[in-house]
Amino acid sequence: MTKIAKIIVDIPLMQTDKPFSYEVPEHLLDLVQVGVRVHVPFGKGNRLLQGFVVGLEDADAADLKPIREFLDFEPVLNAEQLLLADQMRHTVFSYKISILKAMLPGLLNSKYDKEFHPLASLSDEERQLYFPKNSPLLASELREELSLKMAELLKAGKVEQVYLAKDRQTIKTQKHYDVNLQLLETLEIAGRAKKRLEMRAWLLENSQSGLLKDLQALYGREVIKFFEDAGALNIREVEVSRAHAYFKDVKSSNFLQLNEEQAAVVEQVTAAIGQASKPFLLEGVTGSGKTEVYLHIIDKVLQQGKTAIVLVPEISLTPQMTNRFISRFGEQVAIMHSGLSDGEKFDEWRKVKSGQAKVVVGARSAIFAPLENIGAIIIDEEHEATYKQESNPRYHARDVAQLRADYHKAVLVMGSATPSIESRARASREVYQFLQLTKRANPNAKIPEVEILDFRDYIGQQEAGNFTPPLLEAIEERLAKKEQVVLMLNRRGFSSFVMCRDCGFVDDCPNCDISLTLHMDTKTMNCHYCGFQKGIPRNCPNCQSPSIRYYGTGTQKAYDELAEIFPQARILRMDVDTTRQKGAHEKLLTKFGNHEADILLGTQMIAKGLDFPNVTLVGVLNADTSLNLPDFRSSERTFQLLTQVAGRAGRADKPGQVYIQTYNPDHYAIQLAKAQDYEAFYQYEMSIRRQLGYPPYYFTVGLTLSHSSEEIAVQKSYEVMGLLRQGLTDKVKLLGPTPKPIARTHNLYHYQILVKYRFEDHLEESLNRILDWTQEKDNQKVRVIIDHEPQNLM
Repeated sequence: MTKIAKIIVDIPLMQTDKPFSYEVPEHLLDLVQVGVRVHVPFGKGNRLLQGFVVGLEDADAADLKPIREFLDFEPVLNAEQLLLADQMRHTVFSYKISILKAMLPGLLNSKYDKEFHPLASLSDEERQLYFPKNSPLLASELREELSLKMAELLKAGKVEQVYLAKDRQTIKTQKHYDVNLQLLETLEIAGRAKKRLEMRAWLLENSQSGLLKDLQALYGREVIKFFEDAGALNIREVEVSRAHAYFKDVKSSNFLQLNEEQAAVVEQVTAAIGQASKPFLLEGVTGSGKTEVYLHIIDKVLQQGKTAIVLVPEISLTPQMTNRFISRFGEQVAIMHSGLSDGEKFDEWRKVKSGQAKVVVGARSAIFAPLENIGAIIIDEEHEATYKQESNPRYHARDVAQLRADYHKAVLVMGSATPSIESRARASREVYQFLQLTKRANPNAKIPEVEILDFRDYIGQQEAGNFTPPLLEAIEERLAKKEQVVLMLNRRGFSSFVMCRDCGFVDDCPNCDISLTLHMDTKTMNCHYCGFQKGIPRNCPNCQSPSIRYYGTGTQKAYDELAEIFPQARILRMDVDTTRQKGAHEKLLTKFGNHEADILLGTQMIAKGLDFPNVTLVGVLNADTSLNLPDFRSSERTFQLLTQVAGRAGRADKPGQVYIQTYNPDHYAIQLAKAQDYEAFYQYEMSIRRQLGYPPYYFTVGLTLSHSSEEIAVQKSYEVMGLLRQGLTDKVKLLGPTPKPIARTHNLYHYQILVKYRFEDHLEESLNRILDWTQEKDNQKVRVIIDHEPQNLM
């Protein structure tokens, strides 16, 4: 009998979506565990691939290929994560390898462009042992040699925790020095060696350990080598956390006194920690102190020796949110979001894995953090569509959170001023426990007054295309009082484009059915779908007329108008263009928070979660653009956005005012956002969803088929429609196939089918059959996306 490892290999195909059996070589018997990564030969050519060990058993190993090398001294995936991948496979319709890889930082997922992968976190001496110069070994032999030596080092106790990753930069180290005072004092140095004598004198006075680079700056490498060779100086590598900068300038803070409503919520939630319980939906008006409630819940979790995850929807919210958590819980916090570098993500992941971090704060993927013994999972702004992953694997963080909360008997708290219609409906059916915060945490802070400005009333009167006279007056008033202003441009689906006044030609992307967006800062026309870029045309490409002008609006145009009207104002612009650089969100928000700017002008990223006490005016420049999108959630998204951005005003002692500019002042989403009445909006929207048969009355699955030929895209869409009709019962409603609203991107034509159902036993089986269908030879060039509960039908 031989030890057999069951391994999922890194090929996302239906045929490989199962564990393959490999023999565990004798020298790896004590080392290969469930949850580690290995390299295994796969296929006829025995190409080496990364794989995950998902099971071990004793069996007959006749004709089995052996594992070539193991990559981890301890599992990178735990039993809960492997179970989670099995559970997610039923709803995300993505191959298991894609789900497993999504749980790990990018540095732990192999790239296959190198002969072999060097080891990280070893000393120079140990590295030399692995990679002797001029080694005559072939790459395949070196892999086996490498694996044997790793085993020897581990058994000898020379290394504890090593992760094999794509390059030596995986783990960042700094060289430190230690002084051997006894040897230093007795060391003989010639009288003419002035630098050595000088350095000895300095070390005798400064004998504590230090950074080698500081010593090198003073005395140079050669002098240091003399002391090192003599044994008076010991050089060692110390691991450095690349994410340390996020923690160093944060001052600690004390817990705030809770009001009665907040205290009642904390008590009810914390009483359920460690028990099987329904999720909590916390509906709290903007400024009601939801974050302080979260902090108190986590404090109770930590007192019980448990851990916690806090999810926020966007990077722009992360700096303020993480700072609040770091100020309370210090180094126990780990940060995980897409704004970190690969190295920072890896360091934070290891901090969690090693048990140093007890609280993880991050965006969507932080839900996979390898925490043990979780006591609470909190999802802030739970209504946000960004919690749904738009690429493989298409999971919703809320669903994964529910699975993890059930596994750990943790409390799941979802908070929002404007919960998603689906979540609020679950609360009304008691699937969720419903909690409310109805007043602002600061007793002096009042819900701001909201005024709707009808653009149609000011046609011909406007100094600037983006601003009505009452809004400009209000801005002037706030500037005079030294108060701050937040202005939001609702840019979704509405941006600057170039059009010819003579022939009507619009400059479109050659790869996508969408107009190119004008970017004045880079003097280019850009496609926001495929990345195509070109210079701004001087003449019409169609009729050669010079009468080519740009239309629409954008943050740059609004900024220019503001700067012209208020030359004395300090204006900050916050959009995709100004936040490309690492740390840009935090720098801009810190600047605004320190009152180094009077006006913050931005896109939707400024609408949520930001808390600036001196902001007394909020203006929404164009409330309509998201209303006109062909998506059943467009009214809900507009209401949520307007309510959230209005909540940025008057959060401290000064009263706040909100102006909403619109061409549709009577639309229910805009009127109810003015009234800040979520419950009335919920009732009205539910009646519409019931009539139209949309969530939460029906579940949905979206299928998108894409091909470079429109004819083939249509033909294959009807084939898939036939498979669905064949596999599903007549209780299911099938809509389509129809072209997507933006029918062509990346030179591919897109057709979509929408499946609406309430109960359907054969759904999973039918959708897996379509995954099988994509592997057939005739269909391999068709790109098929299966999206359970799609958040965006564009």
